[in-house]
Amino acid sequence: MKLLEDDYKCSIEYVRSTYLVRGLHDDERLRLDLMDETTKAYREADIVVFNTGHWWTHEKPSKGVDYYQEGDNVYPLLKVMEAYKRALTTWASWVDKYINFNRTQVVFRGYSPTHYRGRQWKSGGQCYKETEPIFNETFLSKYPPKMRAFEEVMEQMKAPVTYLNISRLTDYRKDGHPSVYRKTYNTVREQIAGEKSPDCSHWCLPGIPDTWNELLYASLLLNGRGSWMP
Repeated sequence: MKLLEDDYKCSIEYVRSTYLVRGLHDDERLRLDLMDETTKAYREADIVVFNTGHWWTHEKPSKGVDYYQEGDNVYPLLKVMEAYKRALTTWASWVDKYINFNRTQVVFRGYSPTHYRGRQWKSGGQCYKETEPIFNETFLSKYPPKMRAFEEVMEQMKAPVTYLNISRLTDYRKDGHPSVYRKTYNTVREQIAGEKSPDCSHWCLPGIPDTWNELLYASLLLNGRGSWMP
């Protein structure tokens, strides 16, 4: 998806690559040692913002049964955090090797927290009818292990990647989800059913993602690297 802005002489392109590494759709596995085929879209960009995280919590990745592959080896069982870290290592190696940092500014946006009581999609949420952020820090979730994994990988990189860590600040905003309001219900019964599984993963627009964008803009100005700078 591409958006052209004539007023600012720039284009914004959204590239969907939920795992960053290559998915084998026919046999439903992930190649942890190969980047996704969308990489050609990144090389000539002035700014690239990477992100991955939530899709690793879905059923097949989280169970890790016959789902992950490196070379010809398919793992009968591999823990999701180990797979996630290996995928990030593949991504980091690719960035170090192929991105020209005289031209391109690379940003990795951190893991966006959810407000589910459990870990899986539609596992029971607590964001419905919430109208205020979390004020008591004891109710905040633990720092996401996925971000600790990324930070370990980033320490080994040669490339000057900007880390946009939005995990903690976003965790306060339990009131910022679309919850049951993400769709129109035709009957009261549908509304009641929807209340049992509110969307506590996505975020309202406009809203929290606007703050991420403001932080991104500020960090780009602060780092001042790449051909896009005046």
